[in-house]
Amino acid sequence: METGRGVVLASERYGSAESWKYFAKDAVMERRRDGREGESRGNSVVGVFKSVFLPQGYPESVSDDYLQYQFWDTVQAFSSSLSGTLATQASLKGVGVGNQEATVAAATVTWLLRDGTGMLGRILFAWQKGSKLDSEAKKWRLFADVLNDIAMFMEILAPFFPACFTLIVCTAGIFKSLVGVAGGATRAALTVHQARRDNMADISAKDGSQETLVNLAGLMVSLMLIPLVTDNPMLTISLFFLFTALHLFANYKAVRSVVMETFNEARLSTVLQQYLRDRRVLSPLEANQREPVFFEFRKTVPVKLGVRLQEVVQSLEEFDLALKENNMPYLLGVRNGCVCVCLGPEASVCDELRAMCQALWLSSMLNSPTKQQQSHWEMVHESHKLMDTIFNPFIKGVEAAGWDIKRTLLDWNEWRVEWKTKSN
Repeated sequence: METGRGVVLASERYGSAESWKYFAKDAVMERRRDGREGESRGNSVVGVFKSVFLPQGYPESVSDDYLQYQFWDTVQAFSSSLSGTLATQASLKGVGVGNQEATVAAATVTWLLRDGTGMLGRILFAWQKGSKLDSEAKKWRLFADVLNDIAMFMEILAPFFPACFTLIVCTAGIFKSLVGVAGGATRAALTVHQARRDNMADISAKDGSQETLVNLAGLMVSLMLIPLVTDNPMLTISLFFLFTALHLFANYKAVRSVVMETFNEARLSTVLQQYLRDRRVLSPLEANQREPVFFEFRKTVPVKLGVRLQEVVQSLEEFDLALKENNMPYLLGVRNGCVCVCLGPEASVCDELRAMCQALWLSSMLNSPTKQQQSHWEMVHESHKLMDTIFNPFIKGVEAAGWDIKRTLLDWNEWRVEWKTKSN
């Protein structure tokens, strides 16, 4: 194509950030930027900033919620950095920094006890809750930040209770160790969600760069704060509550901005309940906006996935009841106030979704006063009939609405059971 600048030989672009064209004119090849004038990504100040702190290929290489989440994550990291400075100053004062009567040995023992109890807490928490962190990343991320603020508040108060100082800082150390496990694991889970080009390492590295920059800014502000708060406990506590309020608000906005397209129990329950009401399938954005991000303490019937056979049936009669009207590679039953699901080794992701939908419906029916007159096995058989009717159109609607049904974040245990179709 020929223009006033010459013949266009080729064109190139860097994602959606910029595009260039090559022209041939008077036997010379020239390269000119297409569209608005200005410096390229690598030369302008803004371009350099993007290269240093944003993943390669941004915004196409990340999820749509990336920028909003990172903004609020930056705000919370900055406020947390300032709160941490106040807590560290209080801890150092508590172990005797600036006190001529304090001994190095006593301060060292206190610090070692604090670190030791934190290490034990980290191991125990990962053992008990590690498998939950993927399926409920938003809740655990918010929980970690609330617990972190509680731990820092305890460290600030500890010097006012010298007799209990070691106990308080050790407890705060345990809390911070839980924060380290939950915060790090959920950050990794969110990075998996944000990566759109198998670029988890790049996103994680740039997230580290962003956090380092924020911490540097926090350090500069902290240098101005320290002379003001030294020997002024009221100002210390007042500023701590101010930073904590900002920290918690920013964290809430951050997890609320995340829009995951994969199902966990809460999102699947929200979408299924809406579908059962009016046959409308919620989009990922709508379901994520309704997803609870705080742990709930109201009484519900829990669902246990991937259990042993004995948690579903405990007799031949119950085994026959579990197989009745069931041609799926899973078995359902109600035991000890829980809906339990046995999964066969050949079950697909679609089968897992159907089993979870069925279990969620059973759980809601067990909470319903009108259904409590039925036996558990009658409700199980009714759930099979319901799924035979609604599941196929439901799953088609879910896929059309933009949900990723190739994988899930459902909390399946590892038990897999093979059974005969009829008991002898």
